[in-house]
Amino acid sequence: MENLVFNDLTIEVGEPVSGKIRLDWKGKSNDRQPRKILDPFFVMVCDAAKEMQSAIEMHFEDLEYFNSSTITAIIQLIQDLRNKQVPLEIVYDQTMKWQKLSFDALKIFEKKQEGLLKISAIE
Repeated sequence: MENLVFNDLTIEVGEPVSGKIRLDWKGKSNDRQPRKILDPFFVMVCDAAKEMQSAIEMHFEDLEYFNSSTITAIIQLIQDLRNKQVPLEIVYDQTMKWQKLSFDALKIFEKKQEGLLKISAIE
């Protein structure tokens, strides 16, 4: 899989290790309609994870900013992965206030995901 580069956003795709596909978000996701680009990328990653029977691990520690349109795309991804039974782990930097607020709000989905979603904070 290739990295995604879209305006100020880069999502680097790591080589699958230990049954996980790692995605490192970097820069800023500030487009008004990021789903035009993110949705096809997410489909590709989800299909690869399903085929390899891998989990997806998304890291946001190096992301400077994302807007509400991006969080909507992430919520849709969480739901799609649940429907396809693909585990997802989200790792964020809790020292960045905007990340803590955004991802703490998403923790409600952890309870509904039957163990398919894990949201972890680092310092």
